[in-house]
Amino acid sequence: MGQLGIENANEQIKKTLEIDPWLEPFSGAIKERISKFGKTKGILEQNEGSLYDFSLSYQKYGLHADWETGVIYGSEYVPNVEEVSLVGEFNNWDPQSHKFERANGMGLWSINIPPTANKEFAIPHDSKIKLAMVLPSGERIYRLSPWLTRATQEKDVPVFDGRFWNPVKADRYAFKYPRPMLGDSQGLRVYEAHVGISSPMPTIASYKHFTKNVLPLIHRLGYNTIQLMAVMEHAYYASFGYQITSFFAISSRYGTPEDLKELVDEAHKLGIIVLLDVVHSHASKNVDDGLNMFNGTDHYLFHGGKKGMHELWDSRLFNYGDYETLRFLLSNLHFYVDTYGFDGFRFDGVTSMLYKHHGIGYGFSGGYHEYFDENLIDSDAITYFMLAHTLMREIGDRERIRLYSVAEDVSGMPTLCLPLSIGGIGFDYRLSMAIPDMWIKLLKHSRDEDWDLGSICFTLTNRRYKEKCIGYCESHDQALVGDKSIAFWLMDKEMYTNMSTLTPLTPVVDRGIALHKLIRLLTFSLGGEAYLNFEGNEFGHPEWLDFPRVGNGESFHYARRQFNLVEDDLLRYKFLFNFDASMQHLDSKYNILNSPQAYISLKHEGDKVVVFERNGLLFIFNFHPTKSYVDYKVGVDTPGVYQIVLNSDRSEYGGHNRIEEFNPSTGKPLEFFTQNEPWNDRRNSLMCYIPTRTAIVLQLKEKIV
Repeated sequence: MGQLGIENANEQIKKTLEIDPWLEPFSGAIKERISKFGKTKGILEQNEGSLYDFSLSYQKYGLHADWETGVIYGSEYVPNVEEVSLVGEFNNWDPQSHKFERANGMGLWSINIPPTANKEFAIPHDSKIKLAMVLPSGERIYRLSPWLTRATQEKDVPVFDGRFWNPVKADRYAFKYPRPMLGDSQGLRVYEAHVGISSPMPTIASYKHFTKNVLPLIHRLGYNTIQLMAVMEHAYYASFGYQITSFFAISSRYGTPEDLKELVDEAHKLGIIVLLDVVHSHASKNVDDGLNMFNGTDHYLFHGGKKGMHELWDSRLFNYGDYETLRFLLSNLHFYVDTYGFDGFRFDGVTSMLYKHHGIGYGFSGGYHEYFDENLIDSDAITYFMLAHTLMREIGDRERIRLYSVAEDVSGMPTLCLPLSIGGIGFDYRLSMAIPDMWIKLLKHSRDEDWDLGSICFTLTNRRYKEKCIGYCESHDQALVGDKSIAFWLMDKEMYTNMSTLTPLTPVVDRGIALHKLIRLLTFSLGGEAYLNFEGNEFGHPEWLDFPRVGNGESFHYARRQFNLVEDDLLRYKFLFNFDASMQHLDSKYNILNSPQAYISLKHEGDKVVVFERNGLLFIFNFHPTKSYVDYKVGVDTPGVYQIVLNSDRSEYGGHNRIEEFNPSTGKPLEFFTQNEPWNDRRNSLMCYIPTRTAIVLQLKEKIV
């Protein structure tokens, strides 16, 4: 590292070491990270003009149509081949008629196809196309372009066809609404969704169905963010979108590119930002319609040999140190922001990318050496993430938009969610993956009367200082077949028989509904600076998620979300839906999530009571299965008059209306007055009634000095 580089790195990590002094012994590794990123960024900027320009390669690579001249043009990076041709329905698949020319000696090929005699494009819109290549051995192979923006699959045909997507102007979707700009005080309330399963019908739902039927529900619930899963084209539907074949094509199972643009635009109209689940951690092994062996070699964009294989996922691994791989992946991000209007990304499989061992068979103890050992860390992947976040900031600055990033990382790597400017990797949020594991473990192995509230609160608040987290009880991982959702763990014995309001409320369902609410509210208010829910789980969806496959007779019965259950007034699912909506709107009003961590004043193992304050609200939970408490004293710091703003025991949430919220004589909200008596390390206290398995949230109405 040059002297200037050392000085810059020293200055950058100064604030990081102030945040976490325990990183001091590893400051050298952080400086090396900064230096490598700076060198790579410098090379790209020198060669390409800027990182922004580099990421616009999607406008040159692949095929494009010039509507003024009628010319179709494009480029492809195909090293180690003798010839490249474009074939398709337009030329009867003749590899001799439309050949690419060598654009340089580095594997770049280009083509220009003039219009027909009728001044029409030579390749009709949505017609089938492929690349034909001749290898040094003389063998001719056929592949789909890596930059292809449309791929479709005919019924009972396993291989996808490439398509030339070029609709006339009248058929192209034009964005109508500006991107929502969330305020700095707002945390993300994320609704994780999969378009294909978003209908009650046993079929693959469409983008249009989601736009018309699911977006209004998400808006009604109060979520300000949608995280769309399984959008990038994947050959195997049951992979949940994790075996990508065409990175620039969106899944044709759900509709057209114009349909997806409409979905994102309508979400923006409702004030909802949309994140894309982007899978840059690995790629499908498919050859005929994927990237694998694209040019006849095993190292096109990937590591060659064993290093390029993910043993557990049976997929290919990118070489993040390769120049053209960086072009491909960074352009992929810019493409989805520009073409479809996405507002950021949830990066899948970050742990696999960060470490050479990919997390396979490796248990992280939390020791810092595990995160900075050069024998364990993939420094090229870290550089890629730093470049990706630099690019996102550049796009944001140029286009005056805000882009968000979320890391799916189980390792807990320090600095992952710190800004690049102080030596961090740049993510905005990481998923708190230990929280759902904790809840499922408790529900599997413990009675709720035996739950250790101190341990629960520790897990919910155990996150790195100044590094934001997304707390969640369950995501799609817990909904998949082989596991159970929280609602199913709580009530599976009676979910098909006793969820009707026409039948008596049983102890099992009563307990299940009560704990479902408490688990969610506790996680929501303690677990992070943002919150995530997987679609359907907010109302206790009665079934797991299982995609059609050989093992279930290719059935769609469990590959759906039964939103119709919420609209049935005779079913109890509506209670959980209503509570989830109130929880989201509580944050939209009081900005709980994106505020400093809560101060927990009480974790009483005998009473099973938890009390804490966060951003001016007082949260009181009673997890006891049988005991209710009258005039229970709780500590609160700010003196004054308090009122209930959320009460899980309301009848509209499936509760028993045991808590009076209004003065019966005046009809005004009941008031709680603090006493000038310190309690549980808080300067004041108040008394409240807190029934069994109930939570209440109080807000300071009037401060008393």
